[in-house]
Amino acid sequence: MPKQYKELEGLSVRIDDVIYMPSLDAPAEKPHPFVYFVTIVNQSTERVRIMGRKWMVRELGGELTVVEGEGVVGQTPALEPGEDFSYNSYHVIADNAVASGSFFGVTAEGIKVLAPIPEFKLELPDWA
Repeated sequence: MPKQYKELEGLSVRIDDVIYMPSLDAPAEKPHPFVYFVTIVNQSTERVRIMGRKWMVRELGGELTVVEGEGVVGQTPALEPGEDFSYNSYHVIADNAVASGSFFGVTAEGIKVLAPIPEFKLELPDWA
């Protein structure tokens, strides 16, 4: 966790669903696409703008992929207390994997905050 960011009580991330989607495009070396559905929930007393994210996906074979950047699906959503922001995206893997990370934001007062992404599995079905 970057030192300048701190967890904000009430700002959390929920993984709503993870679905294996073999119909999506995927490169030959990582032929298994998964769609994941995520909700960022602001139950704090602060207005928070989500400015970026950092995901880590570790495959069973040990390969680590780090995905980081500005915004969330091209947006920087501002969440008032009691609001949430839901989106979906996808990731391709070669083997079973575990994903985790954080979203980074800033409060209306300029305090840098983060919301950890709970670890979740990208598990290939037996038939894949």
